[in-house]
Amino acid sequence: MKLEIWSDVVCPWCAIGRARLRTALAGHAHRDEVTVRWRSFELEPDAPRERGDGAEHLASTFGVSVEAARRMQDRVAATAAQDGLEFHVDRARHGNTADAHRLLHHAWETGGPALQDTLKGRLLQASFTDGEPIGDPGALARIAVDAGLDDGAVRDVLGSDRYLDDVRADEDLARRLGITSVPFLVVDDRYGVAGAQPVDALRQLLDTAWAERGTPARS
Repeated sequence: MKLEIWSDVVCPWCAIGRARLRTALAGHAHRDEVTVRWRSFELEPDAPRERGDGAEHLASTFGVSVEAARRMQDRVAATAAQDGLEFHVDRARHGNTADAHRLLHHAWETGGPALQDTLKGRLLQASFTDGEPIGDPGALARIAVDAGLDDGAVRDVLGSDRYLDDVRADEDLARRLGITSVPFLVVDDRYGVAGAQPVDALRQLLDTAWAERGTPARS
């Protein structure tokens, strides 16, 4: 069974959604026959390499006060904690994520789904827990090597525009599928589910999709 997930590494709900999916998959009877692939979706493709205060940016985006934005961040961090994640939103140094997505494509090509998922987890941790500048090539290189990628190959990718066409292809497919927010999960080209769904809902989805494998897709 194939799971494709459009997400961004500066999206807190994408981190929460990944944690919930991992929990749901751990209890799935056929988990060893499920392939997860992370697809690219840039929430802010025109973002600079590094932004300033995340709360100020959030306030500007949603038209609320900085204090209200910080309360929003606190609520998300509290939700993340319930799913076993440690968020330090005050440390966040978000920015352009195109290079991070290019590395995720490189991880898929060189190490398959396991390496790509490991890198995805490290990028999300770097973004929401460690306060790494997620748009900085030096930081990305350290994160990728720590995840198990080859140092020389990583620096070659970051010093070029390799995989940028793959990033754009993922985003073009997202537009054609009508995906406007992330995370967005597509199961076997059959089911599309938006948002960080609860674990029980994901378990039911996985069971239903598995049971219907081999039957014609619904029109």
